[in-house]
Amino acid sequence: MKLNTPKLMLTAFAVAATSAYAAEPVIGLITKTETNPFFVKMKEGAQAEATKLGAKVMSAAGKTDGDNAGQVTAMENMIAAGAKTILITPSDSKAIVPAIKKAQAQGVMIIALDSPTEPANATDALFATDNYKAGVFIGQYAKAALNGKKPVIATLDLFPGHPVGAQRHNGFLQGYGLTSLDAKSNELAKPAEVVCMADSFGDRAKGQTGMENCLQKNPNINVVYTINEPAAAGAYNALKAAGKEKDVLIVSVDGGCAGIKDVGAGVIAATSQQYPLRMAAMGVAAGVEYAKTGKKVSGYTDTGVTLISAKAMKGVDSKDVKTGTDLCWGNK
Repeated sequence: MKLNTPKLMLTAFAVAATSAYAAEPVIGLITKTETNPFFVKMKEGAQAEATKLGAKVMSAAGKTDGDNAGQVTAMENMIAAGAKTILITPSDSKAIVPAIKKAQAQGVMIIALDSPTEPANATDALFATDNYKAGVFIGQYAKAALNGKKPVIATLDLFPGHPVGAQRHNGFLQGYGLTSLDAKSNELAKPAEVVCMADSFGDRAKGQTGMENCLQKNPNINVVYTINEPAAAGAYNALKAAGKEKDVLIVSVDGGCAGIKDVGAGVIAATSQQYPLRMAAMGVAAGVEYAKTGKKVSGYTDTGVTLISAKAMKGVDSKDVKTGTDLCWGNK
């Protein structure tokens, strides 16, 4: 429906919006979901930095992980409300690109947090964990922990084609010293040592089902790589039900408080901890700088990753559970 709004009113509104923007930069934050503790912490980090720098944060999320349409709508609403920088964790790395290009054509700076788009240069910048490095760390740890024993590996992955899932998986294999693919590939390497691969979607229940299926395929599995800690918890449940929890090493990525607690309890041997608060704070700071100077940030910024383990391994740099707990996100 077309609204016949008087031009004078539009002009007045535009002036008011411009004045408000000058006084208080509006920065949008669009996450994959509102409930995941990782994104809750990201929102907290954005709000804290915005308060410190005198900016306003508008936040929104998809209904579920993978809700591209919801993210597109959120982006359009934020632009209409005056946002000149939008921070986004893309649910669909390819499908979101046309909306990003449309926003950029209107002078909006788009920064991806945590997950890159495909292609990665579709956004102005990316602030994220080096997910390949995160995988390398837990691969190195797993190899040291097995101490020369032949690895029989199951991988509980994200879902096909997602860059974060591929980078963590392939990084793990690289760190273990097995045949792998480089950080630019979205395919999953499968050397002979990997006897089972299952898609967990980062979900505890699906992780448990995937592990159950892998054990049926090969009961001699002794190493499990998981895309994140909920999937790791699911894998542990399946192993415990089969009486194998003490015979299998689980490694993961995320560093949420629940996951770090599982490291302390021996459920997970080691995890690579990432920092959502830092990602969001850096994104907001870049948005404020753009509002003040017109200078856009560009390229990839590594927001850090730390290996957390309860038991240190010789030759592998890691921090203890206390350090992980001090830096974790979610409910402690």
